[in-house]
Order: sequence, then C-alpha cells, then structure tokens
Amino acid sequence: MRRRELLGAAALAALPGLLSATPLDKIRSRGTLVVAVYNDMPPFHAKGAGIDVELARALAESLGVKLSLLPFTADENMDDDLRHMVWRGHYLGFGPADVLLHVPVDRPLMQGNPQVSIFGPYWRERVAIARRLDALPTLESLGQLAGKPVAVPGQSLAGWLLIGAESGALRDTLQTKWKDGVEAAQALQRGEVPAAAGLLSELQTVLRGDDRFAIEPLPSPRAPKDGWAVGMAVKKDATELAQALQGAVNQLASSGQMAALFAKSNLAWRPV
Repeated sequence: MRRRELLGAAALAALPGLLSATPLDKIRSRGTLVVAVYNDMPPFHAKGAGIDVELARALAESLGVKLSLLPFTADENMDDDLRHMVWRGHYLGFGPADVLLHVPVDRPLMQGNPQVSIFGPYWRERVAIARRLDALPTLESLGQLAGKPVAVPGQSLAGWLLIGAESGALRDTLQTKWKDGVEAAQALQRGEVPAAAGLLSELQTVLRGDDRFAIEPLPSPRAPKDGWAVGMAVKKDATELAQALQGAVNQLASSGQMAALFAKSNLAWRPV
C-alpha cells in the first residue's frame, strides 16, 4: 500500500504541470509538429511534395522537433476546414493538427472563426492569365479573347470569372476540362491554346522564365485587385505556438530561405 500511495502522490503532484502545459510545450514534449496541408494543390502540395511541405519541414525544424504531415482534402468551405483541421477534428476521426497551412489571412474569415488565430502570411495569391506572345502580343481586356480557345479549370475562381466575362462572350471557346491551373498552363506550353488562366502560383510554376509567354493579373474588374494573402492557423489559445511560428516565418523571410524555398517550384517570392 505504501508503494501505491507514493505513486499516487507523485501522479497528483505532476497533474498541475500537465494541466498547465501549453500547446507548444506539448509539441516539444512529444517531439513532433503536426501540420495539415491541402491535397492536390500544386505547387504547394501534390503527392507529398511542394512548397507547403518544405515550409512545414522548416517550421518543425525551427521548433526543434520532427514533422508529422497531415494531408487532407478540402471540404465545402474554409470554415469547415478550420473546424476539422484546427480546433475540433474531423468527423472521420483524424485531426486536429497543430497548424494548418494555406489559410487566407482575411478579416471576415477571422471574425467568423473565433476559435482560431490566423497569422503568418507567406504568399500573396492572385488570379492570373498567361498568354503566348506570338499569338497575343498584348492583352488589355478580356474581350480580345473572344473566339479564341482559353484553357482554365472550370471549378475555380478563374473559371467563374471567365465564364461570366464580357456578358458570356467567351463561354463557347473556353476549355474548362482542366483539373487546375497547372494543367491549363501545360496545355498552353504544348501550344494547344493561346492563353491559359488560373492562379498566379499555378501558372508561374510551369511557365515562369520562358520568354515565349507573359503572365499577368486577369484583366477583370471582378477579380480581387491585390489578390489575397495566405498564411496559417492554430487554435486560439495556442498563443506561444503562434508567436514561435511567426518568428520562424520572419526568419525564413529575412535570411532568404523563403525565397529559395519558393524558387524550387519556380515561383518568384516577395514579402507579403
């Protein structure tokens, strides 16, 4: 009985420390940082590789722990993703992660999800269009694309903007079968179309540095003028973790490592 009493007393003595451990303490104690990344989002993540995978690894290293990657498929909206991957966990039994990458740093999103902290912008995304310069030397308005085939993923913001552009004048010649802007850019690269639309990151990763093509913001008044920043999200009470991750992002930016990380995927990184 004496041995049991001593063990019980030791457990009770340790309990306050366990209860007061912060999310960052728990991460360091177990030795891993669980990072959620979106499936099928090239060049940020596809088949276990990409910018977000490299960034996740750098964040884990900054905390002195190993990386545990948690890939998942996007739900119907961002609120669902934050609930499943950041603060509650998925109804299928996985998650939440310690941090979710590629979250829009958007005030309405923050206000609508008080259970999370959104911070650490590391890329500014835009809707863009790429064109073959010999076929389209200039592109001042979308009206110039009338009658020309344009590759664009149909289930995307770029697709929605082009389908509705010029009172629907482009609709009949749009090629919307592509899964994402990377595939659309590859069709342009192969010479199948004179132009391709998608996200800036998708087009750059395929075409940047090839002087046959120009990549520019989509000339649509409905496209977000300055694009949108993407960062990361943690639980609201994970203040120390958020501060540590923000510090890591700042260090990666100031040291040139962030630019080098994006350059691996052929993207031109600039401070957000």
